[in-house]
Amino acid sequence: MKPVKPKVSFAESLGILLILLAILGFLIIGQKLSPHIPILFVFMLLLFYGKWKGFSWDEIHAGITAGITPGIVPIIIFLLIGVLVATWILSGTIPTIMVYGFKIISVKFFLPTVFVVCSLVGVTVGSSFTTISTMGIAFLGIGHILGFNNAMTAGAVVSGAFLGNNISPLSDTTNLAAGIGEVNLFEHIMNMMWTVIPAFVLSIIGYIFLGHQSVSADLNTVDAMVNTLQNGFWISPVTLIPVGILFLFAWKKVPAIPTLLVGSTAATLLAFVHNPSLNLQKVSSTLMSGYIATTGDKSIDTLLSRGGIESMLSSASLIILALALGGLLIKFEIIATLIDKIRDYVDNPAKLVGLTALSSIMVNVLVGEQYLSIILPGETFKSSFDRLKIDKKYLTRTIADAGAAVNSIIPWGVSGTFIMGTLKVSALAYLPYAFFPLLCPIITIILGLQLKHKQVHQK
Repeated sequence: MKPVKPKVSFAESLGILLILLAILGFLIIGQKLSPHIPILFVFMLLLFYGKWKGFSWDEIHAGITAGITPGIVPIIIFLLIGVLVATWILSGTIPTIMVYGFKIISVKFFLPTVFVVCSLVGVTVGSSFTTISTMGIAFLGIGHILGFNNAMTAGAVVSGAFLGNNISPLSDTTNLAAGIGEVNLFEHIMNMMWTVIPAFVLSIIGYIFLGHQSVSADLNTVDAMVNTLQNGFWISPVTLIPVGILFLFAWKKVPAIPTLLVGSTAATLLAFVHNPSLNLQKVSSTLMSGYIATTGDKSIDTLLSRGGIESMLSSASLIILALALGGLLIKFEIIATLIDKIRDYVDNPAKLVGLTALSSIMVNVLVGEQYLSIILPGETFKSSFDRLKIDKKYLTRTIADAGAAVNSIIPWGVSGTFIMGTLKVSALAYLPYAFFPLLCPIITIILGLQLKHKQVHQK
């Protein structure tokens, strides 16, 4: 006799999801635990729930494997990003871009300049946290001297850092969003421009309006940082060759893994050209543990002591745990049961994009974890995008705009907590001035309406 397949009702599925989110929210937000252990805990609860419902261990293991499999390539990409960042600092590529960025500082247009420079550094470094903890602190000090409200400066810093993070090929959340939707990384980034460019333009206009005042100040702080970079690193247009390779490969639509490998190799060769005394042991240590800057300037050393495979292991392990959790939710048909219930409502692209965006926002609000705000809605609505025959690049754009970016303005979220602790400005204070994270999900939902019109037109 064929065994009866375990069934999960809609009420049970909804109850399980709410309980899991409540536990994650309590442990991550309330108890301020690192998300790894709370996710592992709810994974354990869900695993034994499945066994209690009648799933075999083989079925449970198959669910875990199926959940983790889509994350294998993104995890490899994460590790290669660590290598790339380390080599780009070693070769002087990232310091050179920083110097050129500093040189566009404008006193008259301070807030727009902060936004643009943080965007450039964010794209280059691929880390909003690093940008905020270095450029953010520097700009906050300069802005204070110029007489700008700290909340305004913090808002411009956050907007720029997360804009850069959202479109950087080095960003873990950018790679994660592309990986969840199984979309080519550079195709995802190019599609992001439909929301990023309008949000960028509107943000620039907003910061010009806020900061359009004639003030004069001594920018010796910036000059000192530029001099430190010039004395400590090879600052030359030659070091931008790896950046050119990155853009060339993007134009040629070369996948991320070979692009990152070639970019890292080119940077390593440049490092040997500039410093012939460099040995393999030093390079190997840098690739593994990251570059350690010793310029004597604490802020510069903090910014440029990073990269390496080890720096990405924490993110990689979190992704594995979250994907394993998602795999069980799918295997036990908890996600499928919820989707089936709302299938009649989600009958067009506009509703699907809107619901996906709202789901990412709600995960941010309930849990405060940016990875989960990408993974859970991404895994939940992926099949719906297939059913409606919508290119999944619109899924990846939606979860990136409403996931990672929005996390920065949630006071109890991981990003919001980090920003408040680093800049010493309340999230509620800088929230009205964080134009980019506020605009992105709105523009995404509006563009979802255009998808509806396109579908009708094609019919």
